[in-house]
Amino acid sequence: MSSTGLLDRIERYFALAPLSDAQVHTIGALQVPIGSPEWPYPARPEPGHEAEVTEADVRAAVELQERSGLPASLEWLGDRCRGLASVARAAGLRVDELPLLVAADPVSVLLPSEVRLFLVGADDPRLGLYQRLIALAFAATPGQPTEPVRDGVPEVAQHDPGPAEVPPTEVLRERVASGRTVMMVAVDDGQPVAIGSHQPVDVDGTEVSEVVGVVTLPRYRGRGLGAGLTSALVEHAQQTADLVFLSAGDDDVARVYERAGFARIATSCVAERPTD
Repeated sequence: MSSTGLLDRIERYFALAPLSDAQVHTIGALQVPIGSPEWPYPARPEPGHEAEVTEADVRAAVELQERSGLPASLEWLGDRCRGLASVARAAGLRVDELPLLVAADPVSVLLPSEVRLFLVGADDPRLGLYQRLIALAFAATPGQPTEPVRDGVPEVAQHDPGPAEVPPTEVLRERVASGRTVMMVAVDDGQPVAIGSHQPVDVDGTEVSEVVGVVTLPRYRGRGLGAGLTSALVEHAQQTADLVFLSAGDDDVARVYERAGFARIATSCVAERPTD
């Protein structure tokens, strides 16, 4: 399939993904999903919409999101909406550009022999722990941990807190139970060391899935755990999906995925309210 056809299907994926969790509002040329703050979706340009997104559209979408208790967030394919970055910045948002890749000819990457891989079930007593670790891993900045840390790992990961101490959101539990989120965890010596998911959506009769939230805890990095987990997620997704894609954090990460058989096809733009 041509890159144009792939981008069409990815845009359809993003348009359809929120429908089971949120009510989608139309503001100008934007679609704005409003649902639970536990599982927010960004606003996106309507697929195939010929009208340009205006600064007024972006400001109105952000106002609706924040009034609904959701983070201000706008995402789009940079190759399709080339002027939107300037519009988003004018509306007071910070814009990041992320490489968008598809699993073109994925290479199987094995995890170290001592690491075991599990599919996470909705009744897994550590589901809340895994969700918390993903949030911590993405929120932490070097030298400024968001949670007490020992040996490079948030203390929440140093013991098994049980299901009551770190409960998962009900939205996540329902998504895992229904198969809309497929989560995997890599475990070494009884402790989670890497976590990730893929999220399948039926797009006009065929399945498309996005790999998301792949993180390795700090002291376990450099052992190929992220690549091995991503490889396992793609292999699982491709049992039913004929298109698997992901957004890489930057060009260096994208090159790692390219060596594992991914192909970069576009740029995904993310606009959010600055935190500084």
